[in-house]
Amino acid sequence: MTAVKTKIKAIALALALALGMGVTALGVVAEEVKSLRPTAATEPDAPPAIYKVMEGAKHERAYRQQPPLVPHTTDKYEIDLKVNQCLRCHEWPYSDQEKAPKISDLHYIDRNGVRQDVVNGNRYFCKQCHVPQNDAKPLVTNKFQAATTNTNIR
Repeated sequence: MTAVKTKIKAIALALALALGMGVTALGVVAEEVKSLRPTAATEPDAPPAIYKVMEGAKHERAYRQQPPLVPHTTDKYEIDLKVNQCLRCHEWPYSDQEKAPKISDLHYIDRNGVRQDVVNGNRYFCKQCHVPQNDAKPLVTNKFQAATTNTNIR
């Protein structure tokens, strides 16, 4: 008799759960998923805008230790453990031949302060700090102002 009561309780519990979750005779009824994006959650996102790189201009720095911005596109540059195409123009002595800015001497010093003859591995992947400048609008509103009041920024 206790086995029958246990089965009845289990069936009643399952029925109560099914009714509580919106199960109908036709199937499961789900609420509409709401999205925080401008499009519905079931719709694909629009591709991001492609911004034109501002080529040829020397870009001012916004703060003292800002890495220089790149005045040309770099999206097709290969940079991996074996090749770094940035170095073809910016490493000494090629920088004089190519009339390109030479890499800072700091890029040749390792974390222990020892000067090396090649670009240090910590500074080898240029595009992690140096990025092309483009005409993109800020993603969020902010009150950032460049530190232009100090004339020693450059």
